[in-house]
Amino acid sequence: MAKRGTIELLRVESNALSGNPLGDPHVREVPVYVPPGGGRAPALYCLAGYAGGGRSWLNVVPWGENLAERMDRLIAGGAPPAYLVMPDCFTRLGGSQYVDSPAIGQYETHLVQELVPLIDRTFAPSGSRGLMGKSSGGYGALVLAMRHPALFHAVACHAGDMYFEWSYKPALPQLALAVARAGGVAAWIEGLLAKPRRSGEDFVNLSTLCACAAYLPDPRAPLGFRLPIDLDTGRLDEASWQKFCEHDPIVLAPRHAAALRSLRLLYLDAGLLDEYHLQLGARILARTLRELAIPFEHEEFPDGHRDTSYRFDVSLPKLARALTG
Repeated sequence: MAKRGTIELLRVESNALSGNPLGDPHVREVPVYVPPGGGRAPALYCLAGYAGGGRSWLNVVPWGENLAERMDRLIAGGAPPAYLVMPDCFTRLGGSQYVDSPAIGQYETHLVQELVPLIDRTFAPSGSRGLMGKSSGGYGALVLAMRHPALFHAVACHAGDMYFEWSYKPALPQLALAVARAGGVAAWIEGLLAKPRRSGEDFVNLSTLCACAAYLPDPRAPLGFRLPIDLDTGRLDEASWQKFCEHDPIVLAPRHAAALRSLRLLYLDAGLLDEYHLQLGARILARTLRELAIPFEHEEFPDGHRDTSYRFDVSLPKLARALTG
């Protein structure tokens, strides 16, 4: 019978998240998958998509596998062992994009300055670290790898948020109309969170608003951030939109080319039917990386954005192999 890994649940008291503007807890529970036998192995930081958290990776999956069960099977099949760290960066707005924002909180600081040293002290992994995530988690994985090349040495981005012209801009009019009907951002958020059931449109609107809070903090605005669109007319605020787009991985890649070039693995994928057009963003990033002479792997597959965790069968062994040795 194949050996199974174990789950250690860390209670992390974060100074970085203490007093965050949304009033979210600064004490977080972070599950860590310890491979069979523990010992020296890479640490993979697994970043959940929007509206997910660390425990989301361990949910029961009918007719399927959660992350720990998947990793057990992959290791039994010959993949190198690895620790899987599952940060909790969930917020009242559904996420953080894994960046520091005065409108949301210091989630990047929490991850790189608090969680990474804690994992190193607690489990003594090999010192090689990777990042993996899907959607907003894929975005976070890419951006953290760009900004912290001394910490992270490989990255897998599954349908990560990028090329905001297609992935976010089309959603702005719908969000602006909903917020205007509610009488402002604060009223809209309160009404949405009070609903016993939220629609798919609600989900998209809140995720778009969360991105605005991450990328357009403004202490003069209600709730400390602004939307890049006029709520009365629907006209796009071009200056704000350009500032929003400064956070796009397509824009960031040339500025962080040396960091990306230093990675042992840069893996991208997206479904051909992705509902948020993220397959187009991945293609554009792939072309940008090629022009910058940055090694990478890029794959597409016949599926959409949701229920694609089977793609981790590709990325997890690739990351573990790239980081082992």
